[in-house]
Formats: sequence, C-alpha cells, structure tokens
Amino acid sequence: MKLSALQQSYLNRRSNSFRGSAQLDSAADGSVKSPAAVFWLVLHGVCCLISLVLGFRFSRLVFFFIFSTSATNLYTAPFRGAAEIASHLDVRSTPVTGAADSVPGNMTAVVASSTSRVVVGRHGIRIRPWPHPDPVEVMKAHQILERVQREQRALFGVKNPRTVIAVTPTYARTFQKLHLTGVMHSLMLVPYDLVWIVVEAGGVTNETASIIAKSGLRTIHVGFRQTMPNSWEGRHKLESRMRLHALGIVREQKLDGVVMFADDSNMHSMELFDEIQNVKWIGAVSVGILLHSTDSSATIQREGEEESTPMPVQGPACNATNKLVGWHTFNSLRYAGRSAVYIDDRAPVLPRKLEWSGFVLNSRLVWKDVDDKPEWVKDLDELDGAGEEVESPLSLLKTTSMVEPLGNCGRQVLLWWLRVEARSDSKFPAQSYWLIICGNSI
Repeated sequence: MKLSALQQSYLNRRSNSFRGSAQLDSAADGSVKSPAAVFWLVLHGVCCLISLVLGFRFSRLVFFFIFSTSATNLYTAPFRGAAEIASHLDVRSTPVTGAADSVPGNMTAVVASSTSRVVVGRHGIRIRPWPHPDPVEVMKAHQILERVQREQRALFGVKNPRTVIAVTPTYARTFQKLHLTGVMHSLMLVPYDLVWIVVEAGGVTNETASIIAKSGLRTIHVGFRQTMPNSWEGRHKLESRMRLHALGIVREQKLDGVVMFADDSNMHSMELFDEIQNVKWIGAVSVGILLHSTDSSATIQREGEEESTPMPVQGPACNATNKLVGWHTFNSLRYAGRSAVYIDDRAPVLPRKLEWSGFVLNSRLVWKDVDDKPEWVKDLDELDGAGEEVESPLSLLKTTSMVEPLGNCGRQVLLWWLRVEARSDSKFPAQSYWLIICGNSI
C-alpha cells in the first residue's frame, strides 16, 4: 500500500515538472517574437561588432610594440651615444692646395651612411646621401621651384611692378665690406628691376667698386667731394647731403621707379620690396631701432625699469580708421649723456628723429617739368640753394599730411636700423679677411 502511494506521488511530480518546462518554453518563444526582444538582440549584435573592431585595432597596436624592429620602434631601440652616432657618418674632404683650386667641385660634403637609422615617433627615416648624386635632378628641382614662385608672383603679387631705385651712402672703412655685402645680397634677392645708386664719401675708391661689382646689378657709383667726419652728428648730416646728391642723379637721368634709402648697415625684410610697390607718391614704413654698445658698463636701462623693454620703433602713427595722425619717434632723453658722440666711443649710437630709411617716394617727385607732379612738393633746387639741413624726406613736402603709411599702417616693422663701426683710425684691410676679437679694437 505504501509502495503504490510513493509511485503515485513520483508520477505526479514528474507530470508537474513537464508542465512547468512547457510553460517556460512557450514564454521564451513569445519573448523572442516580441519587438522589444528583437531590438535588444540587434543592439547586442551591434555592440559585439564595435567591440570586435576596437579589439582588433588594439591588438594590432600591441602586436606592433611587441614584435616591431628597432628601426621603427622607439621604445625597444636602445639609446645611442655620440660615438655610436658619429660612427655611422663618413666624412670625406679634399684638401685645397691653392686659391685657384678652391672651387665647389673639389669639396665633398658630409655623407651619411645608408645603414644609419633615425627614429622620429614610431617611424624610421631614411638618410639620403648629400649632395644629391645626380646634379641634373637637383637643377630640375630648382627650376621647378623657380617656376612655381614665378607663377605665384604672377597670380598673387604685384601686377605691374616698378623699378626699385636703392640709394646707399657709404665710405671706405674697416667694416664697409661687412655692411655693404649684407645690403648687396638683400638687393640681389629683389624680384624686380633694380638700380643701385652708391654715393661714396671722399671720392670713388677701388675697394668699394670691387664690392659692388660682384652684385651683378645695375649700379651707379659716384663720389662725393667731402670726407666722412669722425663724429656721428657730422656723419648724419653728410649722409643726408649724399642722399640729396643721389636724388639729383635720379632727376638728371630721369630714372623712373620707387626710390628707397638702403643704408649699408641696415637689415631689410623681403616684404619691404613688395610693400613699397604700393606707394603712389611718398610713403613711410616702420623702422626697428637696434641699439648696440660695446661697453659692458654702459647699460641702456635705468633703475626701476623693466628688463623686457620693447624695441624702439620709428614710423607712422595711425588712428582706428588707418589715417595718418602723427609719428612714432625715438625718445633719446633716457640716453642723455650716455650716447656715442664720436665713432670711437663705446656707447650706444642713437638715430635721428626720423631716419631716411623709413621713407620711400616716387621718383617723379624730384623730376623737372612733370605735368602730374603734385603742388605740395618742393623743388629739389630749393633745398640745395637754401643750404639748410635736410633731416628726412619730409623736408621735400610742404605738408606732411600727404604721406602714405605702408606696412599695415605702420604696424609691421619691415627693416631694422643698426650702427656698428670699428675705430676710426683702423685701416681698411687689403684683403677680405678680418680678425675680430670681442671687446678689443682692430
């Protein structure tokens, strides 16, 4: 009796378990077919794909750091010392026996070995030998660059450029070749037609003629009867008269173009030569003043002033509407008693109130018998006959309101003024070599 009761209860439990499992299966089938279940299933699949892609990229990065070679892996490559780096460089040079043999063809530049490896970031860089083994390919590359620059100037540059007339007063001295070579190379880079008028104090010398002859420019080299004085004040006055003499040459030969005053010790930006093409009659640009002193005890700052004093600038001052309202001039009061008087002085050389190099003008302003010449311009003969000192080209004008501010209305400094000279009693070297020792005179 008890055995039959146990069998009956066992059968009842099994039937109940089968009915429960059937209900779960039917519920599961219903949930799969519902829209919510389909949405979550799709979302799950998208997340799996994203994880697969990200995991694959991360696995590539890990594989790169572990199995990459030292040529491309920055972190596994050991640091090399200077001796090891230098061992990859093969330096070959040919000695020069004489001045006649000192040509570029007899010189071999430093050639890097093809086995050397340089790593920047995660990538290796191949060092190619220099100079290029095929000079023909080098010339083709230069010709392509020149053609591209020419096309860019034709599209975006000045459409009808005028001739640039550069006026440079100079005299034979120790640092003449140093200064004159610098301004000569600046003028050689000008992409416009250029005439270089060089006025030399004390007459024409062979030293100056040999320097400017190497430029290949159209030059007018004339002498000035007076010699350059030893004082800076006298030099400024004589240079003004030399510039007026050059303007007389422009008038006599009727040179047509834009006249600029390129002093031999100034530094010029190439943007200056593009900017002066925009002048109609007379324009002004900003000039950065670089003061120099060879005396360590001569400080150019007073007590209590900040060390980071901005560079003095001469040039036009404009208002919010880009109209000329005045001039930025050099304040020489803070250098009272500490500026150079003679060339031998080891003190800062101060500029004039307004330097000639900060002005450019149309050459027709100094011509005679020009129909379209403005009425507010003085005749050049009036200044020569009056005998008064001409401090700047503003003396050529009856009113200064007609000056055109250039260089974003004077906000851009396009050239820099600097005066550095040796002792006045130092001799002009017979050759183009100097031995300059800091703190000593030549």
